Amino acid sequence: MRVHDEQSSPTHTYNLRPGGSGRDHERNRDVDSESDSESDSAATATSGSGPGSGSVSGSASNADTDSNHPTTARTMQTSNTESSCPDSLIVVSNRQPYRHTYDEGAGTDEENGTETTGTSDSGSGSDSDSGSQSRPQNGADVGPNSNTNPISVDEPTGGLTAGIDPVLQEANGTWIAWGDGDADFDVTNQRDCVRVPPDDEAYTLRRIDLSEEAVDAYYRGFSNRVLWPLCHGFAELVEERSDDLEWYRTVNERFAAAVADHASDDAVVWLQDYHFALAPRMIRQTIPDSASIAQFWHIPWPSPATFDYCPAHEEILEGLLGNDLLGFHVERYANAFLDCVRRFLPDATVDHEQGTIQYNGQTTRVVATPMGVDAASYDQQARETDAEQLLSLFDRYDIPRNSAIGLGVDRLDYTKGIPERLTALEGFFAENPRWHGDFTFIQKATPSRTEIPAYARHGDIVRSEVDRINRRFGTDDWQPIVYTEDYVEHEDLCALYRHADVMIVSPLIDGMNLVAQEYVAASVETDGTLLLSDRAGAHERLSSHALTIDPTDVSGFATAIGDALSMTPQDRTRRMDALRSSVFGGDIDDWMATQFALLRRVHGDGAAGIESRERTQPM
Repeated sequence: MRVHDEQSSPTHTYNLRPGGSGRDHERNRDVDSESDSESDSAATATSGSGPGSGSVSGSASNADTDSNHPTTARTMQTSNTESSCPDSLIVVSNRQPYRHTYDEGAGTDEENGTETTGTSDSGSGSDSDSGSQSRPQNGADVGPNSNTNPISVDEPTGGLTAGIDPVLQEANGTWIAWGDGDADFDVTNQRDCVRVPPDDEAYTLRRIDLSEEAVDAYYRGFSNRVLWPLCHGFAELVEERSDDLEWYRTVNERFAAAVADHASDDAVVWLQDYHFALAPRMIRQTIPDSASIAQFWHIPWPSPATFDYCPAHEEILEGLLGNDLLGFHVERYANAFLDCVRRFLPDATVDHEQGTIQYNGQTTRVVATPMGVDAASYDQQARETDAEQLLSLFDRYDIPRNSAIGLGVDRLDYTKGIPERLTALEGFFAENPRWHGDFTFIQKATPSRTEIPAYARHGDIVRSEVDRINRRFGTDDWQPIVYTEDYVEHEDLCALYRHADVMIVSPLIDGMNLVAQEYVAASVETDGTLLLSDRAGAHERLSSHALTIDPTDVSGFATAIGDALSMTPQDRTRRMDALRSSVFGGDIDDWMATQFALLRRVHGDGAAGIESRERTQPM
């Protein structure tokens, strides 16, 4: 354990306004503590998200890393991402950047799964958001059927959502997302739009109103009972329910119709993740040919043998080929997508060398661009933690103050390899009794998609294994594994990152995994060690100086834990210095600049029409 006496930064409070124009129907929002794939920053404070009620059909308006592989995009570091943003940008995501809620209690983020600060998923990922903060809203009138309690606004503080937000502010763009806050439609106009941020009103947030039935079928159903397990290689966990696919189509149609409301001749539409596999083709049929469509798929893409289990797999591929540009985190996922198109769409012309697909008269370019984190922010937050903050965490969880610390931060998801990690820890403690009492592993887990049986069973297994291992090795004064599903403040998470001797990131498969990069960015003493699964997308970037593990090789995994704890200080520092150089050199700003450079290139730098896009040189 390494403790430093530095002062933490002050928190900020805000005064905004309650209200807006009301909606006639009432809302009853449930809460589901869950986080999403995309970012993996599972313990970070993010805004709550629950399923919505209301009509699914009533709100749409009728108007208004360096690689030599050809499919891997490269970019130079850009200090001003906003300046590279294409004009007329429309972002489409399941999760919204700002969420209005009544101050009646904390919630959870349905998509990114991290708890509300009282104040989410990500997203990530989408393999992507690190959080949001809440502030009271003041000023607007509350609708006639609205709750009279004050309204708070959850705002992005990290991850992809926070990265895109300032870009749209600069571009005066449009963001289209599911409106999941219980006060969301009491602050919108009759077109379900609200200007954000609340105290600046720089761009338009268009909210899609989804009923509970729609959320259950589109989100908890086809998205996370079919696409999620398939894309992660768990075909045996696919659960087909009768209406899920039809609802998925319907919700994709709703989002596509909203895009058509806002798309101009020179619009660039940028969709995020697996919730919208059908939408690109729908959008292409309803917006001007001169507009461009792109999508980033934040989770893995499976092999053709696994994708064959997907219901309507041809429809999914045809939907995604409505994009002019389709991005993945790493090259092997991009190649797997090309392989699937070649197998299941025989009329498509697939060029692996160029990373292009010709289908139905349109060209889709497939690229790989690994996503980063806001490294500077994690570095700063870690430096602002103090000794008392860490010691209070030790006291809260009864950790001996002289204990070495291991850390895991994950959603409670079957893809994250937590049971395998626990088995490796058990093997380590069995083989290394000298570490009993001197090494404590902290596992922060965020419950995720708990209505889905596979997730509920997985949580039961993890908790049972922790109890069993602690009974085997624990004493009155020490437990080898501290397991918590508690909400962890962002500053506390950064304190744990900074002072953890060993960070274990051991997913069975992961699109990227941003937790590994967050840990590196917060390791300001450069004396921690990262154990990283060879099946995480982040391994492509960090493998040279992390300790690589096969999460299913329990014996080798246990040995790697011992190697990390016995590593010399010089070797720790050498490795972490190199990891930090990589993480800071490919941060979220770099990734965003890459995306906008690709979007501009696909858009033809102002040249209109599909023909100009088809003549674009390979990326």
